[in-house]
Amino acid sequence: MRQHEIRIANYRKMGMTIGDNCWIFSDDLGEREAYLITIGDHVMISGAVSFTAHDASLSYYVEGASDLFGRINIGNNCFIGMHAIILPGVTIADNCIVGAGSVVTKSFMEPNSVIAGNPAKKICTVDELREKNKKYCLNTWGMSFEEKKKYLLANEDKFKKA
Repeated sequence: MRQHEIRIANYRKMGMTIGDNCWIFSDDLGEREAYLITIGDHVMISGAVSFTAHDASLSYYVEGASDLFGRINIGNNCFIGMHAIILPGVTIADNCIVGAGSVVTKSFMEPNSVIAGNPAKKICTVDELREKNKKYCLNTWGMSFEEKKKYLLANEDKFKKA
């Protein structure tokens, strides 16, 4: 079993609902209330992503309260970028991309959206992002470390520049 498959198996044991053909590289997807998190099919979650289905800050301000809880639902065919934070009650529609470092505080129900920022907002559609960046895309899937290194160093002219 590969590392991402072990993670998925562990999250499922904790009660998380995870669809088919998912890749999860994060170790912090909400172990505390995993049973409140649903991930669709064909979803990739990058490293250091955090899902939190609860907010304990209200315990300081609301007498007799311990937490605020909310389900997290990630649609099919989504990509969640590194260090993104998904907060309680958030639903992400199908075919969406969440940018690296984004803090998602509300739901995004429009499919094919790219959302990013803190707080996250829609910045474009997936089609617009694809068109803007397709000339920079390289395929290194399945390459060994040395093959990838050689290929990338030989194709630096195709790198995106900020």
